[in-house]
Order: sequence, then C-alpha cells, then structure tokens
Amino acid sequence: MPDKHILDLALLIDPKLVLIDEDEMDRVFDYDPLILEIQRKAEEMRYESQERFITRIVDECVRYREIKSIEVFLRKTPILGLSGELGVRLEVEEPDVINLRNGS
Repeated sequence: MPDKHILDLALLIDPKLVLIDEDEMDRVFDYDPLILEIQRKAEEMRYESQERFITRIVDECVRYREIKSIEVFLRKTPILGLSGELGVRLEVEEPDVINLRNGS
C-alpha cells in the first residue's frame, strides 16, 4: 500500500478573477469550498483506482463556472515497496469542461 497520495491541481480561472486592481478577496476565485469538497471526497471512501478519484475531482471542479480548464495529477508513493512514484495525469481543456458542465 502506498504511504501517501499527492495531488497537484492546476486550474485555468477566468482572467477577470486573477488580474485584479485591488488586493481584495471578493475579487478572486474562492478555492476554499473546492478544497474542502475534494478533501471530503478523499476521506469518505477508499478508492481502488486513482482514475475514479480524479473523475470525482473533475466533477467537482466543473461545478464552478469560473474554472475554464483543469489539470489533475494524482500520484502515489512508494510503489510495490520501492522508492519512486506512480501517477495519472488528466488535462481537461475548456471545450471538454463545457461539455461536462452541460452533461454531455
């Protein structure tokens, strides 16, 4: 069994929520609810595959219209008692995010 799982999540956010003229939290995308939901999903069950957990992360991300594209990299270590990592990376570009959002 792996000792740990490592999640890297890169989101393309609507530029109007990144290029701001004042340093105020109400002008940016609030990541906290997304992070809390991903954490809840991680703790609610044991996943047999990294792919299923990635799918659930993407499903949560597409709920936010501010997110334009998603890149998820989930990896685990050690592998079969050896040093190193093994992971799955998924990139979901804007057209696919829109399709997922629309249930296509």
